[in-house]
Amino acid sequence: MSSSRYPASVDVAVVGSGPTASAYARILSERAPGASIAMFEVGPTVSSPPGAHVKNIEDEARRAAAQRASEGPGPGAETVNSPGAVKSGERRARPGTYLLQDGYAFPGEDGMPVAAMSSNVGGMAAHWTAACPRPGGKERIGFLPDLDQLLDEADRLLGVTTSAFEAAPFSGLVHDRLAAAVDDGRSPAFRVQPMPLAVHRRGDGRLVWSGSDVVMGPATRENQRFDLFDESLVRRVLVEGGRAAGVEVEDRRGGGTHRIAARYVVVGGDALRTPQLLWASGIRPEALGRYLNDQAQVVFATRLRGVSAEEGQSSADGALSEQSGVTWVPYTDEMPFHGQIMQLDASPIPLADDDPVVPGSIVGLGLFCAKDLQRDDRVAFDDTAVDSYGMPALRIHYSLTDKDREVLERAKEEIVRLGRAVGEPIDERPFVLPPGASLHYQGTTRMGQYDDGGSVCSPDSEVWQVPGLFVAGNGVIPTATACNPTLTSVALAVRGAGKIAAELADALLMSDSDNRMTK
Repeated sequence: MSSSRYPASVDVAVVGSGPTASAYARILSERAPGASIAMFEVGPTVSSPPGAHVKNIEDEARRAAAQRASEGPGPGAETVNSPGAVKSGERRARPGTYLLQDGYAFPGEDGMPVAAMSSNVGGMAAHWTAACPRPGGKERIGFLPDLDQLLDEADRLLGVTTSAFEAAPFSGLVHDRLAAAVDDGRSPAFRVQPMPLAVHRRGDGRLVWSGSDVVMGPATRENQRFDLFDESLVRRVLVEGGRAAGVEVEDRRGGGTHRIAARYVVVGGDALRTPQLLWASGIRPEALGRYLNDQAQVVFATRLRGVSAEEGQSSADGALSEQSGVTWVPYTDEMPFHGQIMQLDASPIPLADDDPVVPGSIVGLGLFCAKDLQRDDRVAFDDTAVDSYGMPALRIHYSLTDKDREVLERAKEEIVRLGRAVGEPIDERPFVLPPGASLHYQGTTRMGQYDDGGSVCSPDSEVWQVPGLFVAGNGVIPTATACNPTLTSVALAVRGAGKIAAELADALLMSDSDNRMTK
């Protein structure tokens, strides 16, 4: 899917290769098959097919190498395999990601000490846990009347299912115990249920993670007018006559800088680097980088009561264990946190080592809290300093409000209550992960209904001040969410890609009409 030489021009230049950037490529391939598309990714290709989840690599050494290659500058820094191993005050990243070197906290602020990124084809979708819950209540974007249809399309692109672990031992038991503690007074959509997950079965029947490869799908991979260029750093979005006109790309493999003309540009990086690129390009709307929000995360562990060893296939290295059910406790406006409850294997995390552990009987509970959105929570950019890629250095200003701390305390009480409802707690107290640990950063290129200075882009994700320039990723989400944001951000990408596809189709019709008139 890649070429050694950049094109002089394309219809659409896509920056990034994560699930939202891949959604643009997929929708355009399906709806505008005549359009030429070039995708640029700063990191290398680490999996096959490009964009596949690295945990599907069963060979441990190869998987570790793929993760190190994703860790951008300074690969191989000390990492941990799970939030459960993080201790207070430590700055560590998960495998396949890397931390900001500096600028992550300032005096008097909480900062984001473990804010992390990845640099590889597939973006964070090569490393994520594939949870795709739908937003509810105040998480939803009220000015999008077609949100449910967009979410349906995002389900299709990501390959979301709720039946992946229906045969997992004890999943029914976990569900019933949680439901007894949670469901009273909730409408059916907000009751305990299986977590929607982006997973699929390979030809050999094994259950594996979906990545950007699934989002791209055959329609993109077989599109002869689509090219993916890895190790390609987009340094600037080009603007001519007030409109997006292309990108300036540094070839990190072969050297040199190239200008590629484009009718449309989509910047689909993460919520830190997408605004960074706009800033570096001189595109600096008032809300750029602002309303940065993370989801404060509380974790707890418990052991199921009254269970015994059952027969079942053990997990191969890197593959999903079918003993590891995942249950969802949806967010509500009254209980502003989202619950992700995972049955864990005995091997990955030594949560209990006093006796043999029945597979699936150790349950990790996590509650993600919705942020009290503040305009001053932001990622800023230092024009006098550069990061490891030579781009304007990131500076994060971030603080928890009194309301945030109140919600955190409620979440700590709730997670202990849920842990006791499910089984016998392993930990004495719940653990609050450091800010940035969720990896669910949002808001920095937020969508708005109007161009009133409080948003960066329109409901179609087009940057207000620069026609033809679209932004994608979790940063576009304008609401305070507690649920995992990927499904929502892919849904928003579907809307933006649909607009580009429609405009390209109109342009093609006009061109055909002009050609007929001149004959």
